[in-house]
Amino acid sequence: MKIDRRDFLKIGGLGVLGFAAKPVIDVVSKGELSEASIEAGPLAGKRLAMVIDMTKCKEGCTDCIDACHSIHNVPDFKNRKDEIKWIWNEPYDKTFPTQEHEFIGTGIKERPFMVLCNHCDNPPCVRVCPTKATFKREDGIVFMDYHRCIGCRFCMAACPYGSRSFNWRNPRGLDSSGNPFIKKNNTNFPTRTTGVVEKCNFCAERLAKGLIPMCAEVCKEKAIVFGDLEETDSELREVLRSHYTIRRKPGLGTRPQIYYIV
Repeated sequence: MKIDRRDFLKIGGLGVLGFAAKPVIDVVSKGELSEASIEAGPLAGKRLAMVIDMTKCKEGCTDCIDACHSIHNVPDFKNRKDEIKWIWNEPYDKTFPTQEHEFIGTGIKERPFMVLCNHCDNPPCVRVCPTKATFKREDGIVFMDYHRCIGCRFCMAACPYGSRSFNWRNPRGLDSSGNPFIKKNNTNFPTRTTGVVEKCNFCAERLAKGLIPMCAEVCKEKAIVFGDLEETDSELREVLRSHYTIRRKPGLGTRPQIYYIV
């Protein structure tokens, strides 16, 4: 069979295109596998949310923070500038700046409030992420793929709650005394690298095993209730029906899925 010059160039061009396209196809395929591999498990819901009852939360208790940071390999850099946080405490006026007034009781104004990623229904962090490292799952969890994060910090700028942390230093490293920043490495959860953003993930890895988030499990006062808003007979919905709750910065339209009883 004879092949003229024009046919030869067509075949050659398709070959080059195929080699050039393969890395792109590989990247897309890996991205699809990445999201597929973290689909919700037995405790999956259609709209996962959390209620934090601050009337039960015992002041000075850090069980939820310690447990969360321990299982998620959150490093302790021991300084505010480099701090990495998934759950932390803020005063009332910083937690609810638009709902603060001079007549709020001293007991409320002066106590710390537990805060974390709000897993918003309308998350601005998702819209601005150029690599889709941050995305919203079907169950409502605002999730992160650390391998896709390029450290641009657009998500940090877009988040109005300060719920994200950036690894300026290597979380796997050692301090000046030779002590590891991660005291006890949990090999069942990935450690991050320098230049990566991180935040609360609603313990998605525990949900996949049929477990509730660690913060809710370890709370001795049962101040944290987790569940699916679409389940009308769930404990979460019952708590919301029987208590008045508030959310952080509701006027921004992000529709946070963390509700507070104050």
